[in-house]
Amino acid sequence: MTGKVRLLLLTFTVIAMTCMLPAVSSAQQTANLDNFLATMEPAQVFPEADRFGPLQGSPPVVPAYRGDRLLGYAFLNSDFVNAVGYSGKPIHIVVGLDLDGTIAGARLVEHKEPIVLIGIPERRITAFIDGFIGRNALRPSSATDTGTSVDIVSGATVTVLVMGDSIMRSAGRVAQLRGLGGAQPEVTAAIPPPARTLDLTTEEIRDWESLVGEGSLRRLHLTVGDINEAFVRSGNEAAVARPEPGEPDSTFIDLYTALVSAPTIGRSLLGETAYDRLRKRLKPGQQAILVAGNGTYSFKGSGYVRGGIFDRIEVIQDQETIRFRDRNHERINQIAADEAPRFQEISIFAVPEGTELNPVEPWRLQLLVQRSVGARDKAFLTFDVTYQVPERYVRTEQRAVVADTPDIPAEDATNQAAPPQGIPSPAQITGAPDQPLWQRIWRSSTVDIAILGTSLGVLTGIFFFQHQLVKRPRLYDRVRLAFLTFTLFWLGWWVTAQLSVVNVLTFTNALITGFSWDYFLLSPLVFLLWSAVAVSMLFWARGAFCGWLCPFGALQELTNRIGRTFFKVPQIRVPWGLHERLWPIKYIIFLGLFGLSLYSLTFAEQVSEVEPFKTAIVLRFVREWPFVTFAVGLLVANLFIERFFCRYLCSLGAALAIPARLRMFDWLRRYRECGNPCQRCANECPVQSIHPEGHINVNECISCMHCQMLYHHEHKCPVVIQKRLKREKRQAMSSPTAQPGGRKAEISGLPDGRLQAVPARGDDLLQSTKE
Repeated sequence: MTGKVRLLLLTFTVIAMTCMLPAVSSAQQTANLDNFLATMEPAQVFPEADRFGPLQGSPPVVPAYRGDRLLGYAFLNSDFVNAVGYSGKPIHIVVGLDLDGTIAGARLVEHKEPIVLIGIPERRITAFIDGFIGRNALRPSSATDTGTSVDIVSGATVTVLVMGDSIMRSAGRVAQLRGLGGAQPEVTAAIPPPARTLDLTTEEIRDWESLVGEGSLRRLHLTVGDINEAFVRSGNEAAVARPEPGEPDSTFIDLYTALVSAPTIGRSLLGETAYDRLRKRLKPGQQAILVAGNGTYSFKGSGYVRGGIFDRIEVIQDQETIRFRDRNHERINQIAADEAPRFQEISIFAVPEGTELNPVEPWRLQLLVQRSVGARDKAFLTFDVTYQVPERYVRTEQRAVVADTPDIPAEDATNQAAPPQGIPSPAQITGAPDQPLWQRIWRSSTVDIAILGTSLGVLTGIFFFQHQLVKRPRLYDRVRLAFLTFTLFWLGWWVTAQLSVVNVLTFTNALITGFSWDYFLLSPLVFLLWSAVAVSMLFWARGAFCGWLCPFGALQELTNRIGRTFFKVPQIRVPWGLHERLWPIKYIIFLGLFGLSLYSLTFAEQVSEVEPFKTAIVLRFVREWPFVTFAVGLLVANLFIERFFCRYLCSLGAALAIPARLRMFDWLRRYRECGNPCQRCANECPVQSIHPEGHINVNECISCMHCQMLYHHEHKCPVVIQKRLKREKRQAMSSPTAQPGGRKAEISGLPDGRLQAVPARGDDLLQSTKE
């Protein structure tokens, strides 16, 4: 193997690894407490502290000191509890906890929440987090107490609920583990307690009143008067000024909840058929909860849309908060139990895969009640429904204890000292880590992963059998149109798997700061997509992504096609000399961003807004007007110059064009007549990637296969037309039934064998010379 080949393979390996990294910031690459604290002053989480000590324990905490006096501990919320927000990625907050278990300070250090990125001022998020300072983690308030006001930032309900919830729960966890504020550290008993599991053998059918009486159904009933009084107690004057209309004793919400994965409860409430269907849908150990409600207030929320999250209810158990999306939801029409009342809304929520709910331990359903206090602002209250499945549906078994006694020599046995009573040994102190977050995300994304895997398989088939496909122009056109539609609507707007140049920039920073693969795997679709792009560059350069898998590229091509076909938007063909000089702009942008990332990755991410991907795809144009105006402006330019952004401004395309030179195969077929004299493909190329002399610039090609369709077209490619006409002539001359007059007249109109240049997108495919 020559040195040049080795160098090319090494370069491709590095670039492939780059492409496999999802878009995470430098903080997320390491996602450890030490790296975050390196960017902070101790006083930001402990006002009196002047230094941090070394890392301790796992998950880690860092002691904070003033001189030699220990003030408390700093820790990362996401190390101890589930802190996954609306985006599906963790929200990292460094929290300071003093020796009494009181929160001394908290600072948001990293997040990827789109709702916070679209215009909510940072000071409002900071003010919300600062509101937890002074609260005792062992005596939680506000976030959990029934009827307590929560100062939530309007427009970011789910995000700030996750923030507040994770701050309080992680602080409570640390206080428990460290024995702060009089809390006793968790220890593992020598003899394990009896195992309590849900009894799946009891399958009675009980009526509504029986279920309510035994506690299988729990109720929260709030009147209009209750809500108005609760807002008065909250002290929010703006909310008090806008009381709920209606009589004080009229029903605001009448809410019931039950654990329907318990056989007796499920069969009684759902009926035999519906329960059997639910049981088949649930995975082993997965639980399901029924929520039913009447009244003027909906527990679903009027703002709920398909693909979104239910932001008015959540389930809380110990340190785990469970939130539901549409994929976990099933609506039913009525309760099957005898004497059950009619409900306006009845839903079954399956606990998301990767999230644990112990069915035999207490949990609570938290309802968020909101009230508009202005054009955009809202005030919020939370109310809890505490639930515990009745003991009659619980099975208790004593777990066996297996003692593994090591062989200790007799002379050493006398030296074995027992620990003092009441003080646990290090091995007894437990803090069982939860399942890695990325594994929970992958398990909950199995359907999306399957869809993406199938689509990548289909695209691979399209590329491997492209010459069979393009020989059927109508089929090729429909297949491409369908795939682009899928890319835009599902891959882009539905699951927001839009790749970005930030993916490339973060790799260099990761080499400097170190990274954890756990965080690279937090976005399974992005990870798989980048992996596929890295492999595809061996075969088809950057075209597989740019031409088929880029949602914004699909948006450009589809809008241009609609404008050209239905609105007759005139197309501008950029003169070749100017077009060739505009190409380097995207490379200059990429090199500028790359240089900025070496100085400050955060600043480079801000400048990378030159990509309209976040505005047009991730946020679906729900953003401040300057960003929307920029994205719409690019789409307007695209109506006249197809894929305008891809041609001249796409820094991601520029980054992918570099390894495009290392592809190992050449799938694009050309005739020696291409470019001299025929210009058909060059004139019709959507991105003008074909040079006038017929050479295809792989750095600019998007593998749309249009030139390959022309290559085989019997009515558009002059070379193929010549072959077809000669074949028809031979067939006509050899046919005994041919009419000499008519056939001779047809053939006499044929060209004399000379190929001539044809106009772009013209209907006259050959310029014939009449005899």
